[in-house]
Amino acid sequence: MQEEKEILLKIKDPASRNHGFNLLVKSYQQRLYWHIRKMVLDHNDTDDLLQEVFIKVWKNIDQFREDSNLFTWLYKIATNECLNFLKRKKNKYHVSIENASNELYNKLDNNPYISGSEIQIKLQKALLRLPDKQRLVFNMKYFDDMKYEDISKITETSVGSLKASYHIAVKKIEEYINLD
Repeated sequence: MQEEKEILLKIKDPASRNHGFNLLVKSYQQRLYWHIRKMVLDHNDTDDLLQEVFIKVWKNIDQFREDSNLFTWLYKIATNECLNFLKRKKNKYHVSIENASNELYNKLDNNPYISGSEIQIKLQKALLRLPDKQRLVFNMKYFDDMKYEDISKITETSVGSLKASYHIAVKKIEEYINLD
């Protein structure tokens, strides 16, 4: 929290704005990268989206009202970019959700940047069967260990709905993994 305040003070001062923004990028780049990567899977797409996130942050940092944590605001921007990207990709290629999932399955199997045990790959494939928003909630709760209250601020969804979504996601994942 103290680090966030220092970064914001530097960004708001025209003399140290660039330095402050560089600190912001350095502090949050890795966490945002993995947040995005878990949704889009592809390294190149993730890099592109991460760059878009930081461009939006640079352009809109003056509108940040500080009524939430900087971290929450950054995650919200990254989340929206992921969901918009996935929606554009599905619309652009006029693919069904099933075909889009198959494309991502292929990326899991053939991507040199993705490694892991058989169970990890199976978990990722199970996640791809989930609707994008449900997968997002699962990723933030399970992998990022975020509190429902923080996820609620990021996704603008009630805590009750998030808990239900997470529970349903867990059940679907268990069913998929137990198919064998």
